[in-house]
Amino acid sequence: MLRVDLNSDMGEGFGRYRLGADEALLAVVSSANVACGFHAGDPSQMRRTVALARNRGVSVGAHPGYPDLVGFGRREMKVDPSEVEDLVVYQVGAMAGVARAEGVELTHVKPHGALYNQAARDKSLARAVARAIKSVDPHLALVGLFGSELGAVGREEGLRVVEEVFADRAYLSDGRLAPRELPGALVTEPPIVAERALRMIREGRVSAIDGGCIRVRADTICIHGDTAGAPALAAAVRTRLEAAGVRIVGLQRKSETAP
Repeated sequence: MLRVDLNSDMGEGFGRYRLGADEALLAVVSSANVACGFHAGDPSQMRRTVALARNRGVSVGAHPGYPDLVGFGRREMKVDPSEVEDLVVYQVGAMAGVARAEGVELTHVKPHGALYNQAARDKSLARAVARAIKSVDPHLALVGLFGSELGAVGREEGLRVVEEVFADRAYLSDGRLAPRELPGALVTEPPIVAERALRMIREGRVSAIDGGCIRVRADTICIHGDTAGAPALAAAVRTRLEAAGVRIVGLQRKSETAP
């Protein structure tokens, strides 16, 4: 039987501001990536989101990003790899502490936004992210774009790597996600998103916005929490996959007995 995780980014409000429909998403997804306070989130949001995920039996991961609340962590920054390592250690460590306080064991780390995309193509940044995760807890899984430097370097560092695909985002023919400012970069129609997800799992392929098809591997499928109608998209994906015999399973830590 085919198995896949369904993840979403959560806890991305802060203070009195709220973003996303976390409770509705947690009724559908199998893993939650919780913002750690730099691109979004705050200590109270973190703890609340972890508790909600725990109550739903959803796996909990850290979602570290650049210190960019105004730009929601989606603006590329020129940051030295050593500083990136420190930023990720700080955020993952904080999230691990919050999870522990709520009786939850952190399972994975997925970088956010610009940090995710830059580390996907920049080996030095990918190394910084991987080393940060390894130094906090070498049994945490690293979630990264399929075929990226992040995944390759994560394996070199001995981490469990989870290859990620995006059902609600368009791809370029070189395997990168299409920039959000391009027409068609966001895919928001539930039936289309669901069929894209199934194709990526069954065939290992997805159509590129600039022509042709690219190869992918889907260990986990992302539905962005801030995408319009995200709960309906996630529900459509889950319903379609389960109808096709695909089992939805949350992310797990690397086995402590694995070499």
